[in-house]
Amino acid sequence: MDGRTALRAVGELLAWWAALAVLWLVLISSVHPLEYAVGGAVAAVGALAARAARRAVTNR
Repeated sequence: MDGRTALRAVGELLAWWAALAVLWLVLISSVHPLEYAVGGAVAAVGALAARAARRAVTNR
């Protein structure tokens, strides 16, 4: 993977992470520090899954 491809991958993961983290914060009723940590971790897993799913569909 060259530098440009790696930068795109990181950008895509960050965009997915941000969208999912914001969605998490919108859907919960109260925000405590533990919920920030859990939301961030779950958003990261979701971002990895979304990227993997997109790559699986577009690399056919």
